[in-house]
Amino acid sequence: MKHFLAFDIGAESGRAIRGSLDGGSLSLTEVSRFANGPVRDNGSLRWDIYRVWREMRSALGRLDTEPLESIGVDAWGCDYGLIREDGSLIECPFTYRDTRTDGVMEDVLSKVARERIYSTTGIQFLWFNTLYQLYAACRSTPAVVASASRIAMIPDVLNYWLSGHLRAEFTNATTTQYVNASTRRWATDLLDALDIPTRLLPELVEPGTLLGTLRREADSARAGTPVVIPACHDTASAFAAVASGTTAFLSSGTWSLLGTELVAPIITQRALELDFTNEGGVCGTTRLLKNIGGLWLLQSCRMSWAATGREYAYDELVSAAGAERPFQTLLDPDSPEFRNPADMVVAIDGFCRHTGQPLPLGPPSYSRAIMESLAFKYRSVLESLEELTGRRFDAIRVVGGGARNRLLNQFTADATGRTVIAGPIEATALGNLAMQMLATGAVSSLDDARAIIERSFPVERFQPTETDRWEPHYRRFREYVELTCA
Repeated sequence: MKHFLAFDIGAESGRAIRGSLDGGSLSLTEVSRFANGPVRDNGSLRWDIYRVWREMRSALGRLDTEPLESIGVDAWGCDYGLIREDGSLIECPFTYRDTRTDGVMEDVLSKVARERIYSTTGIQFLWFNTLYQLYAACRSTPAVVASASRIAMIPDVLNYWLSGHLRAEFTNATTTQYVNASTRRWATDLLDALDIPTRLLPELVEPGTLLGTLRREADSARAGTPVVIPACHDTASAFAAVASGTTAFLSSGTWSLLGTELVAPIITQRALELDFTNEGGVCGTTRLLKNIGGLWLLQSCRMSWAATGREYAYDELVSAAGAERPFQTLLDPDSPEFRNPADMVVAIDGFCRHTGQPLPLGPPSYSRAIMESLAFKYRSVLESLEELTGRRFDAIRVVGGGARNRLLNQFTADATGRTVIAGPIEATALGNLAMQMLATGAVSSLDDARAIIERSFPVERFQPTETDRWEPHYRRFREYVELTCA
């Protein structure tokens, strides 16, 4: 039996998960789980990355005496830390929802044309991409940027602390929107055009690279354990866990990401118009997908209700939503007012007034509106994905925490008319482990790793049953999206 350790660090929580490979079967053991989230610091939203690091070291200390073949880290994209010459972090990283990027994308596009950026990078235009974050930093705190020796994405910082070696992992680097999608190298010409110092850029490496070994300072008992760079972007790791083909891939959590795995990017005028992203994948692939607001809306509503003294569990809301009257209120999950409102419930009410819809009457009603709207958004994005690829997708594979949401899975099947295959829930950690197994020679190919995952973790299937009921409301949903985009 061979053991591997995956650190899967998300924007809401982090986990240390041990994968045990026994012949052709893989099993998981959760070593630790800890909360994560932004902290407010002098008016800014930042990540307490030092707390994340303490939790990682604590997880290493909780392991039993079984040796590890390797360790790997994945996390979210776009956010970064600035590293001094001596290797220390200059400041805690900003979160992608911090307001310092408000209006910055428009400033950047006034200097470098949207078409030029997209033709080079193939990346979706999101206000929090690292390109805009770093441009904002150069404009507002130039002395801080000048004092930095290197820039490191969040998982690269953690890998640096584990191994003492600083590299930029490719899949996560592509979320910066300054990697050339064709050459798979840094697009330094874009940074030069914006007066962003390219001296900050570390060496790019592909997923599956052996970075080094665990430093004694990180954990003396396991010093010398190989540190492997998996697909460090969490969605890229999730993609690595399962095969795509004629099944569309949907990573469902705080964000929803719907797309497919390709052998080459699709960078066309139509892809730009539809604002699809070509992010890096494992083994030389590209992930063509689109970011969708996801269950962030429901998470934020829960925070709003908690602030009034009423705590709702996710399962409680999902169960109650199932009994609500359907199609009362529909939302565009990607409408700008839902990015980071002070109160999500108030923001949803404002959207309803703007679109002439009735306000939801309580938490179950808000929850149903969010889930019906996400199902419709998935259909809209799926139709665009099929247009771009010229391929029909027979099913949608849902992975991540949202795979547990049976009501949303059924809604998605009904709204799209496609079979929904839910699971594995821990796809991100499994993809992390898959690349570790490949890098250490425990498996001979990614296909072998995916086959092991497929037979080790059962899935649940949802068949479309009420597509006729959903059809007229989909047209209504599209009208609301067009109204809010106008």
